[in-house]
Amino acid sequence: MAHDLHDDLEFVFSGDGDGGDDYYDYFEFGDRDAVDGGSAGAASHRNKQMDDTSALDYKEGKDMQGIPWERLNYSRDQYRKMRLRQYKNYENLTMPRDGLAKECKQVERKDTFYDFHLNTRLVKSTIVHFQLRNLLWATSKHDVYLMQNYSVMHWSPLLQRGKEVLNVAGQLTATQNVRGARPLSRVQISSMAVKGNLMVAGGFQGELICKYVDQPGVAFCTNLTGNSNSIMNAVDVYQDPNGATRVMAANNDCTVRTFDTERYSLISQFPFQWSVNNTSVSPDGKLLAVLGDSTNCLIADSQSGKEIARLKGHLDYSFSSAWHPDGRVVATGNQDRTCRLWDVRNLSRSVAALGGRIGAVRGLRYSPDGRFLAVSEPADFVHVYDASAGYAAAQEIDLFGEIAGVAFSPGDGEGGGESLFVSIADRTYGSLLEFRRRRRLGYLDCYV
Repeated sequence: MAHDLHDDLEFVFSGDGDGGDDYYDYFEFGDRDAVDGGSAGAASHRNKQMDDTSALDYKEGKDMQGIPWERLNYSRDQYRKMRLRQYKNYENLTMPRDGLAKECKQVERKDTFYDFHLNTRLVKSTIVHFQLRNLLWATSKHDVYLMQNYSVMHWSPLLQRGKEVLNVAGQLTATQNVRGARPLSRVQISSMAVKGNLMVAGGFQGELICKYVDQPGVAFCTNLTGNSNSIMNAVDVYQDPNGATRVMAANNDCTVRTFDTERYSLISQFPFQWSVNNTSVSPDGKLLAVLGDSTNCLIADSQSGKEIARLKGHLDYSFSSAWHPDGRVVATGNQDRTCRLWDVRNLSRSVAALGGRIGAVRGLRYSPDGRFLAVSEPADFVHVYDASAGYAAAQEIDLFGEIAGVAFSPGDGEGGGESLFVSIADRTYGSLLEFRRRRRLGYLDCYV
C-alpha cells in the first residue's frame, strides 16, 4: 500500500532552510509567473533548483533524492533495512508461494547501465489509485509528461522547467464536434499515455480524455460507463496492422474499447470475465496482451478480441505488461512480486521469471532498442535488466518513496533509451529523477 516517507522520516531538529509542505508545491502554469510577480517566481525557481540534486552533487556525497539523512532520526542504511523488513506487499489472493523464489532467475545486480543525472522537485507525481502506476511518459529525452494533482505536467530536462498542459479540475469540453463527446468536470486521472503529440488520460469514474499536446483544449472527452465503480485502469496509443493510430481503454467494467483518432468513433469493445487492469499491443499491431483480476493473462487478436493463448504461472492479479520491440517476447508484471517473460512462439509456459525485492511489479518498459527492460516495484526499487544478456544481469536503482512510473526516452538504435526517468510520489520527497545511459566507447571513438 502507498506509504508517505514523512510518516517515518521526522526531522531531528527544524532548521531555517526548509519551509513547510508549500515549499515543494511550486510549478509553472503556462507562461504565468508566481503570484508575487516575476521576481518572486524567479526566486522560487532558483530556490528549487538549489534544492535539486545534480550528478556532481551526487558524486560529492549528496543524497540522490536530496534527503537530509544527517538531520533525520535514521541513517540511510538503517531506514533501508527497516523498509525491507516492514514493507508489506499488497495481495488480492493468498495462494501458497513457497516455490516461487526458486523459480525466479538468478540475476547479478551489480551492473550500471544508467548513471544518475538529475533529481528535481519542480514537478512530482501524484497517484490516484495505489495499484495503477503507469503515470509517466517521455516523447523525447527533452519532453516528459506526468500527472500532478489535477494537472498533466510537461517537464523539459533541457530547460529544467515544468509547464501545465492539461488541467482537469474545472470544466472540460471537446473542441471537435464528434458523436459521443460529453463534457466532464473535476476528473481524477487514474491512467495516462502519451505517444507523439497525442495524450490520452483515463479517469477514476470511467472518463476518457484525448488531447494533442501542441494544441489548445481537448480534442475529445467523454464518460464511457457512467458507473462510479468503473475506473479506467489503463489507456494506450498504438498503430494497428494498417498503420492507423488507435486509442485503447481498459476498464474495471471488464471491457476493452478501441477508438480511432480521426472522429473518435468506437471501433470495437471486447468483454472479458474479469476487470481488465492493463493492455498492451504488439509492435506489429496484431496481438493484444490482456491482464486483470485473474492469475491468468491472455493473448488475443487485436482486431477481433478472440483469445489466442492463456498465460499461466502468476499467482495473483496482474497490472503491467510490455512488448519487446522485436515482438517476440511479452513481459507481464504481477502482485506475486514477479515479472514473467513469454515467447510468443511458445506460450505454454514462461521462459523466465524475474523476482522483485519488496513488492508487486507495477511498471514495465522496454528501451526502444530492446536492450533493456525496466521493472518498477510499488516503492523503492527499479530494476534495469539487460535483455541482450538473457536478463541475467541487472542494475538495481535504490530509492525511497512510491513509484508513479518509469519511462525511457524514445528513438531508434543508438538514439533510443538515452534517458531513463523515474517519478516518485511523496508529499515531502516527491520528485522526478533522470538517469543517462552509459556508453562504452571504443579506442578510436576519441578521434571521431
